[in-house]
Amino acid sequence: MSRSIYALALAALAAALVVAGCGGGGGSSSSSGSSSSSGSSSAYGSGGGSSTSEGGGGSQSGAYAPPSGEEKPAAATGEAANVSLASVGDLGMVLVEGKGMTVYDFHKDKGGTPTCYGACEAAWPPVVTSGAPQPGNGASASMLGTVKRKDGTMQVTYAGHPLYTFVEDKKPGEGNGNDVTAFGAQWYALKGNGEEAGD
Repeated sequence: MSRSIYALALAALAAALVVAGCGGGGGSSSSSGSSSSSGSSSAYGSGGGSSTSEGGGGSQSGAYAPPSGEEKPAAATGEAANVSLASVGDLGMVLVEGKGMTVYDFHKDKGGTPTCYGACEAAWPPVVTSGAPQPGNGASASMLGTVKRKDGTMQVTYAGHPLYTFVEDKKPGEGNGNDVTAFGAQWYALKGNGEEAGD
């Protein structure tokens, strides 16, 4: 009789140890979860905002939201784009963006709708803006406008033409994209009157 009571006591002790072990594991898993959450915040480079939103505090004002598949790229500096005229090689005075890089139109963009995406967009980055584009140095304010791209960003237009820069232009004053055929159509720099620059 006393032997079976002893066996029951041992079984109860073993069960208590298992339960305690599980509880300890839960505490450790919880602390590892929190370290993973703070690791995620550092991956986004925004302090603890990401971890706050992952922990259910996403509604908190100013919390950083982790990028999603539909995240919209920000316009260059978060400011309105500037378009002006500058002298570019043999092309004379043509349109340039805020950093002085030559801008181009794309003959495939019929009716002012941008068609340059994917590999095309990587070679010919669109000129985007977060506000109404501003004219400078001879550019016409009335010819400036915007058009929405597929990703929701606003692309600057001039005389109805969506504007792009060209990755082969390494510094202001270069116009390597003028009269180039790529991605199914021609590219041209634009003059202040909205006409294309010659060769």
